Amino acid sequence: MLMAIGAVIAGLILLVWSADKFVDGAAATAKHLGMPTLLIGMVIIGFGTSAPELAVSAMAASDGNPGLALGNGYGSNITNIALIVGLTALIAPIAVHSQVIRKELPLLVVLTLIAGAQLIDGELSRLDGWVLLAVFAAVMGWSIYQGFQGKDSDPLGGETEAEIIAHPMPMKTALIWLVVGLVLLVVSSRLLVWGAVSIAQSLGVSDLVIGLTVVAIGTSLPELASAIAAVKKNEHDLILGNILGSGIFNTLAVVGLAAVIQPLSVAPEVLYRDWTLMLGLTLALLVMGFGLTGWRKLISRVDGTLLLTTYVAYTGYLLWTVVGPTA
Repeated sequence: MLMAIGAVIAGLILLVWSADKFVDGAAATAKHLGMPTLLIGMVIIGFGTSAPELAVSAMAASDGNPGLALGNGYGSNITNIALIVGLTALIAPIAVHSQVIRKELPLLVVLTLIAGAQLIDGELSRLDGWVLLAVFAAVMGWSIYQGFQGKDSDPLGGETEAEIIAHPMPMKTALIWLVVGLVLLVVSSRLLVWGAVSIAQSLGVSDLVIGLTVVAIGTSLPELASAIAAVKKNEHDLILGNILGSGIFNTLAVVGLAAVIQPLSVAPEVLYRDWTLMLGLTLALLVMGFGLTGWRKLISRVDGTLLLTTYVAYTGYLLWTVVGPTA
């Protein structure tokens, strides 16, 4: 048991560190290759911070732990919106200017509905997984098209440019960190999955709950670190850009790849509890940014408090389902 706990802690630390190096290397490499900064912000950084979720869910699916794979994907979305956006909005209200983000929010709502429709039959088949990956490819194509339109006036592109200038990296160094980060992502995810499954088996807890809580929080640490750093620098569009990019990535690529590797059986509570909350939080984020008279361009401290309260209540309920029946 102690060895499993140590594996989870070590795996999370290495996972977060390697993901950070992987994203830095990927962003610097893309810049050296001439990729527009808006595209780097939308795709490389926003989606790259979801590399831990992708690695962990793929590893869990290949090991025959579908609950952990699905819980990690959906749990990360819940954590990103309720905990990370809630916490950062509580620190400082989040002003929204990017046109890209205003398009990605409604898109994430639609993608979440598609994901929910696939859960109704109680299974995510390989066909379902391929459909999610195909939709992901289409979204990526759209993002690349948008990025190459040359919309450098978009605030998200400006904030990404400032980040890259502040942390210059030679091409050789960028490639080294890109490869090293990727290798360590695989190693650390293997360590984390083994530890999480061992703990779940020892405590008699489902791997779904472990995925929704411990693993989801751990794999969302890159988004949390990015959000806190961005709010200190007043780079508000990067905060939501990362969260929404990660949400799209988790919903389509993370869950889709896991289902392609191994069809996932879906417990009923995933649909009526976890997916429903994920959809509700996404809609809430849309409402918080869009007022009765148009776009408010602000997620307030009150909004942040509501999101955090929802996260605490949800996590408390999950823990109660584990402890309560045996108490």
